[in-house]
Amino acid sequence: MRASSPLSGIIGAVASLAGGIFAAVSTHDYAQHLDRRLHGTHCSFLPGIVESQSGENACTVAMYSPYSAVLKDQYWGGVPISLFGLGSFAFLFAASLYIALAGRQASRQARLGYFLACLAPLAASVVMFIISLTRLGEICKLCAGIYLSSIGLTVAGFLALWAPTSEETRAGPPVRKADPERTEADPEPWHLRGKGGATAQDVVPEGRWVASVGLLALLGLATLAPAAVYAATLPDYSGRIVGCGTLASPGAKKGVLVRVPTTTPVQAAISFEDPLCPACKALHDRLNDGGFYEKLDLQVAIFPLDSECNWMLSRPLHPGACVISRAFLCADDGGTARSVLDWSYANQEELAAAGKRDVAEVRKKVVQRFPELDDCIDSAQTKKRLDDVLQYAVTNKVRVSTPQLYLGDQRLCDEDTDMGMRYALRKLAPELAKGGK
Repeated sequence: MRASSPLSGIIGAVASLAGGIFAAVSTHDYAQHLDRRLHGTHCSFLPGIVESQSGENACTVAMYSPYSAVLKDQYWGGVPISLFGLGSFAFLFAASLYIALAGRQASRQARLGYFLACLAPLAASVVMFIISLTRLGEICKLCAGIYLSSIGLTVAGFLALWAPTSEETRAGPPVRKADPERTEADPEPWHLRGKGGATAQDVVPEGRWVASVGLLALLGLATLAPAAVYAATLPDYSGRIVGCGTLASPGAKKGVLVRVPTTTPVQAAISFEDPLCPACKALHDRLNDGGFYEKLDLQVAIFPLDSECNWMLSRPLHPGACVISRAFLCADDGGTARSVLDWSYANQEELAAAGKRDVAEVRKKVVQRFPELDDCIDSAQTKKRLDDVLQYAVTNKVRVSTPQLYLGDQRLCDEDTDMGMRYALRKLAPELAKGGK
């Protein structure tokens, strides 16, 4: 094993500093949402410089995903994963400075511990990279910055463990064992002077195993410390998830609410959804990803935000939504309503684009997928049924917005439909939360 040069520590310091900055910006964006309001997110390789106010970027998708934080059922929003990265990179920055300053004086065991510690962010990055590709379908730039920083740290750890120094290259193999006649007071005995022998300064210190174990233990403590402080200082949100309203008259006449079949229903729920509403799709996906959807005893009040059929609007927010909503009601008779809703969410971007061009295109796509609904979509009976659904919303003083989810008689606050969903579900519907992942 060869002595380390300062280069490895310098590379490690730069990589850990970059990783810490990316993790800090990600944590900042996450923590901003603790006020239960919407905020923009940074999603750039220049962290902290470019901010998206729209929230429509890969970093926002990652932040709202089930994989962005841990303990989400214990704390509102959970403890962000980026906090663990921040603590890890901060420790590795200090360790890298030590390796850079100590140079060849760093013991083998210390450099081994440093190498193993540098592998920790790489292992976490590999796991999150796979999740990003397979579950989210995209990689946020802040996440990519952390992945690259982790690779840089791995290179630094490798160099610290194996890279030769310039002195070793000239002098040949390093001295494995010090000459017994050398002492600290007399590192070069008289009989070796001038004979070109290696001096005590060329000897690589062995060190003790506690150096390796100690570095890894300190890494673990540093990684957990920011998360522990964050969790300890979070405010109590238990009183904020209630008070967002109830349904004044939840009972509805036949045909207004469509029951969507699920596998293990344990919690009565009523939702107001627009098949072309992006926020509805996002909530639908989060409920599915979290393992909650199949435990809902769900009735859907289809609520298109399209002035073609919704007389509460002066202009269409989602043109084509009326066509799909009528198809959804038609499919109720054949027991395929859920298929229509799932299909509309799975193809939402394509259907929304078609609706903006010509609503007739949306109808054509619906009929191509569900030809058995062709005669029913534009019938007077179906249009009257959709009008009854809208009247049901008015009777219950439901806002003209989607999605809205009622668990029993309690409305899930808009602020609790994304980051704080697991926490809110545990409070409002404990049986439902038991089925979460």
